[in-house]
Amino acid sequence: MSNEKEKAESLNVSYLAFESSQARMERFVMKLWIVILALILCLIATNIGWIWYECQWQCVQTTTTIDAQQDGSGVNIVGNGDVMYGAKSEDYSNNNK
Repeated sequence: MSNEKEKAESLNVSYLAFESSQARMERFVMKLWIVILALILCLIATNIGWIWYECQWQCVQTTTTIDAQQDGSGVNIVGNGDVMYGAKSEDYSNNNK
């Protein structure tokens, strides 16, 4: 019986130590909330910054017509002969020189 009493007394924490640890935890939790709020504000600020940055550009849509042909050998001729490409484009350019 005395052994159980000694164990119970050794597990008891003094009121002063308990209150100081609770006060320390309250301060720590308050600091965590401040950090969380600061991070949320930073996230909102960066999102607003990206939206502002993307709104500076204007989307312009234009229609472009490209004149393209293909000869009988599979070579594509685009823009009145300025660009030639296809399966045999090297042979075609060598023969027309």
